Amino acid sequence: MIDKTSLWGGRFASGPSPELIALSRSTHFDWRLAPYDLAGSRAHASVLQAAGLLSRDDLTTLISGIDALAADVESGTFAAHPDDEDVHSALERGLLERLGPELGGRLRAGRSRNDQIATLFKMYLRDHARTIGDLVRGLVAALAEQAEAHIDAPMPGRTHLQHAQPVLLSHHLLAHAWPLVRDLDRLEDWDKRVAADSPYGSGALAGSSLGLDPQQVAKDLGFTDSTANSMDGTAARDFVAEFAFVTAQIGIDLSRIAEEIIIWNTKEFGFVTLHDGFSTGSSIMPQKKNPDIAELARGKAGRLIGNLTGLLATLKALPLAYNRDLQEDKEPVFDSIDTLEVLLPAFTGMVATLTFNTERMAELAPQGFALATDVAEWLVRQGVPFRDAHEISGASVQMCEQRGIELWDLTDGDFAAISPLLTPDVRDVLTVEGSLASRNSRGGTAQARVAEQLLELRQRLA
Repeated sequence: MIDKTSLWGGRFASGPSPELIALSRSTHFDWRLAPYDLAGSRAHASVLQAAGLLSRDDLTTLISGIDALAADVESGTFAAHPDDEDVHSALERGLLERLGPELGGRLRAGRSRNDQIATLFKMYLRDHARTIGDLVRGLVAALAEQAEAHIDAPMPGRTHLQHAQPVLLSHHLLAHAWPLVRDLDRLEDWDKRVAADSPYGSGALAGSSLGLDPQQVAKDLGFTDSTANSMDGTAARDFVAEFAFVTAQIGIDLSRIAEEIIIWNTKEFGFVTLHDGFSTGSSIMPQKKNPDIAELARGKAGRLIGNLTGLLATLKALPLAYNRDLQEDKEPVFDSIDTLEVLLPAFTGMVATLTFNTERMAELAPQGFALATDVAEWLVRQGVPFRDAHEISGASVQMCEQRGIELWDLTDGDFAAISPLLTPDVRDVLTVEGSLASRNSRGGTAQARVAEQLLELRQRLA
């Protein structure tokens, strides 16, 4: 007996086995594409009419039926049935129920699930790229606000997690904001490429013989152009992989911020205090205040990376054109979207409500011989080659380590004993304030440069 519920049963003497149905079914994850499928059907109906394959009255009735089905989908009155293979077959069933097979069945002409799904997926990802972009923009704004509130607060800058040079807390926070701005750039660049490549009209792989207008469909669906190659339009999923990369990169950027907050929140560092509303306690230790949002961000970064690598493995070595393997392209990216859309608001709230222990940071800013580079550069400004200046500054640090003191504790006699080039004027750079102010090149940590950087960041966001 021919299967009447699927979109492909005519060539087969019997319906698919229960095992095949269970394996093939995708409505449990692709139903979220239903509004985009219906939008595609409206655009497709219009070009069918323009090609003379529908009368004007047929088009009006068909659009009314699609609109009614869309309203039922939105309200939940109509949903996928266990017998529906995918979102496309479910919605065709719904349209046939409303309009009958004579008119409802005309909509399938000139299109395939192959070009449909590629187009719908792009539409869905473009919408959620905007949502994720707005959420990332909110996090950047929270970092900028914290930077502005602590524009002149010093802290120890680190390399290899060791004390390196004093920096401003505002400079450090903005160093986390700029990667997120680049993520916004990546989303925008990705969207431009996707917008210029609507696959609708590519059919199964070879295009259409019915005189349809893919460029008009592209325009109706919010694209700037249709695909130049029908095989590429149905088979390419680089747009999915690129989107998955951007979401993974956002996760990595969040994870780097998260790791620092986790460290800063320890008793040993004591740099930050988490807001009660954005931290949790322990089921057994009443004193605990845990950075769960930061830890979850760190963990979910691994999940986002896993979604990307799994997708790339699926796409590797697929022959042209469409293959059923591509059913596996959606769930990883859907998961990445869902992950970021729930993570980013919580993460932004945590950042926005952090309280910084600026006294503690200022106290530690010069420690660990963090001003040694300033000594070397002071010598360079006196005409000493940097190779020699580096050696002299290093000898100063060695003397301090032997005595258990800091650089500013050395006497004028100590400096002179290390090198006659170390005159008492070297003390001008042995302060955090002097060190910070001297880093006044573009991109430096001097307060004036950080203020300019903050303005530049906000202009980029605007």
